[in-house]
Amino acid sequence: MVPNPATAVAEAAGTARTHVTEHTVVVDAPADTVYGLVADVSAWPQVFGPTIHVEVLEEHADEQLLRIWATANDQVRSWTSHRILDSRARTVSFRQVASAHPVASMGGKWLVEPNDGGGSRVVLLHDYTAVDDDPAAVELIERAVDRNSRAELTALRNAAEQGGAQEDGAEDGGPRFTFSDSVDIEGAAEDVFAFLDRADLWPERLPHVARIGLEESPSDGGGSTVQRMDMDTRSPDGSLHNTMSVRVCFPDRSTIVYKQLRVPVVMSGHTGRWEIEPHGKGVRATSWHTVTLDPEGVRQLLGPEATLAEARAKVRQALGANSTTTLRHAKRFAEDLHDRP
Repeated sequence: MVPNPATAVAEAAGTARTHVTEHTVVVDAPADTVYGLVADVSAWPQVFGPTIHVEVLEEHADEQLLRIWATANDQVRSWTSHRILDSRARTVSFRQVASAHPVASMGGKWLVEPNDGGGSRVVLLHDYTAVDDDPAAVELIERAVDRNSRAELTALRNAAEQGGAQEDGAEDGGPRFTFSDSVDIEGAAEDVFAFLDRADLWPERLPHVARIGLEESPSDGGGSTVQRMDMDTRSPDGSLHNTMSVRVCFPDRSTIVYKQLRVPVVMSGHTGRWEIEPHGKGVRATSWHTVTLDPEGVRQLLGPEATLAEARAKVRQALGANSTTTLRHAKRFAEDLHDRP
């Protein structure tokens, strides 16, 4: 049963003053396409820059209970949110059930309205209160809501105008695609997870990792930890490429999800996950990647005649090679421990 958040909101807010904001954007895409992007939370980490990871905890009819990890004022926050979707009216109402400090309560609504030109207008409303009605907290929340709302509406417009959530069925393969690589390991899941989790040791363990800066902190919920990674990787030609990512690590599930915050010019989004599952006498470790290509970036880097299919192949090869190398080293690490007397 998806809980009604009204009681939790009232208790959290108390007598604190409620603050209200409104942000809008005009999108040159049909209202149904835009609404689809707002409604589909599985695509949010690809569409919305601040969103790191979303999980559907409960779902019933047009109601959802979500766990969301996202950046706010350069900090990774996590909270539980209740949503009500109305596809006919093209609205999504949301209310945080468990907020992250210093937010006492927060809710709002997405409204997608068709306009006369065949496009749409999107309105994003927020209402919130701060813990103890602290003015400094109010200012902090206001800044985060304003920054994230502007970023989300810009990203929503770009995604919708580039064809929405087009994936593998499109004529040229579509800008978004997902792939995976797996390795079977005769070892323990916790040893494989330890290898993937201890990214701070990757420069010593992986030939393609030249340097890494890692910051780790407990998550606000979900029994997870959050890692910020600043990593330099070596290409086959010896050149170095820098990436910045946020990872959410779930030891109890032997799973790590991540989002790349700084992506190459050919991409507009890159997310992934490492999964370790029982298989045969050991486990199967799988690396998943979901990539959204930037058509303009593809032409800029690969030439004006380059196709999305060509870019997909190059990205698949590059990311898959590094992931497979990591998995093979994780296999060696776990099997060495398994074979020790």
